[in-house]
Amino acid sequence: MKPTITFRGERIAPDAYFERYQRSAQALRALGVVEGDVVALMMTNSPLALEFMLAARWIGAMWCAINWHFKSEEVQYILDNSGAKVLVVDAPLWRGLRGVQLGAAKVFQTQPDEINALPSWQALREATPASTDAARPPRGPMFYTSGTTGKPKGILRAPATPEQAANGQAVLRHVLGAEPGMTALVSAPMYHSAPNSYAIGVAQESGHLIIEERFDAEDTLRLIATHRISHAYLVPTMYVRLLRLPEDVKRQYDLSSMRFVASTGSPCPPDVKRAMIEWWGPVIHEAYGSSELGYMTRVDSAEALAKPGSAGKPLPGVRMAILDDKGLPVPQGTAGDIYVHQPAYADFSYIGNHAARERMERDGLKTLGDVGYLDEDGYLFIVDRAADMCISGGVNIYPAEIEAALTLMPGVADCAVFGIPDAEFGEALAAVVQPAPGAQLNAAQVQSYLRGRLAGFKVPKLVTFQAEMPREDTGKIFKRKLREPYWAGLARRI
Repeated sequence: MKPTITFRGERIAPDAYFERYQRSAQALRALGVVEGDVVALMMTNSPLALEFMLAARWIGAMWCAINWHFKSEEVQYILDNSGAKVLVVDAPLWRGLRGVQLGAAKVFQTQPDEINALPSWQALREATPASTDAARPPRGPMFYTSGTTGKPKGILRAPATPEQAANGQAVLRHVLGAEPGMTALVSAPMYHSAPNSYAIGVAQESGHLIIEERFDAEDTLRLIATHRISHAYLVPTMYVRLLRLPEDVKRQYDLSSMRFVASTGSPCPPDVKRAMIEWWGPVIHEAYGSSELGYMTRVDSAEALAKPGSAGKPLPGVRMAILDDKGLPVPQGTAGDIYVHQPAYADFSYIGNHAARERMERDGLKTLGDVGYLDEDGYLFIVDRAADMCISGGVNIYPAEIEAALTLMPGVADCAVFGIPDAEFGEALAAVVQPAPGAQLNAAQVQSYLRGRLAGFKVPKLVTFQAEMPREDTGKIFKRKLREPYWAGLARRI
């Protein structure tokens, strides 16, 4: 893998970049990192972030990309739970992490910073000879996903067999359009699984990857025109912002080089997708997948226009079934739980929580709790999410984690958090709070309390109050009754 990298207008040649991540691979080995170990990074998009991932991959270690919006308590949990041997962090981010205990982990920063007084990863890399060992079987990333308990679960994947490694690369070619000679753009944060796998996929093809620290709509058009970009990873929120640009701005840039735009993570509204296809041509592709199960379906532009709202057909080799709550197949066109098996990926478990992994499976098929149906042509339509997860701007947000934090707020007797429609982000968070007797609370107080404990994107946009919550016979909050009024009259429920 010898990708060309462009960042902040500077180009890193393939051989130079290959040597850099080979030095980093050897530096990790010298720090005692071996196959199956975990190394953590908390970094904004940069060549060094990708370099660290490629180095870990080369020696058969797993990399755990930590969301750089996270607060100290969130970071501490991931470091402890993952057992990371090494942490590399951007200096400004480390300054914001108060009281994080590293235990046995060794920590390095990416920029010189006298306040932190941490060793520099670049200095260690430059003092280390390049690795001369062959690449080990790849383990891939370790991502964290939450659930109904509110505690994030680390996804621990087994080593890939040579066949799985080859099939996994074939999946990236099919879903993300990865191919030799591609010039690709990634501006979504690489701590998310999809842009992370996108960057790795470009590197595997020795393509030219243009890395942006953040997304900007007009800058995206400028970069496409300037670099003759052929491939890009974008999410529906980015489409919305691109479409909102003034028409005279849109007309300034030549986009004719674009051949394949990949979108995953959250469903794209049909009208947004149709508008993008009309503007950019039939280059828009969407995939349905997850960190645990990998990519499962894909739909191209022609299929999206013919089957609005569809997530596409299952990928080659994927087994899919729509089952009822007893595990029996439902009739065609009837909604049920979506179960799949993607053999291109090695099996996984959750760190310290294998029971949660076992509950996902029926007869070799696994579910994430999504609800959907297959039409007469075999196209999947996802109509609801059985689990509470909200996807806002392509980011998975788990209400149970927010509810667990909010119930500790003085004056809160109970609460419910759920997703509601949002024109730009697809979904936004709403919280309904039941105050304790005599408590006087307002929305700003609730949001401020959460903002001090959780990453900002987990703070509900809307906070309302109810003296009594609707409850099931068991006493559990009937969240569906709180959520449904916001989705009334819409064809979708996610």
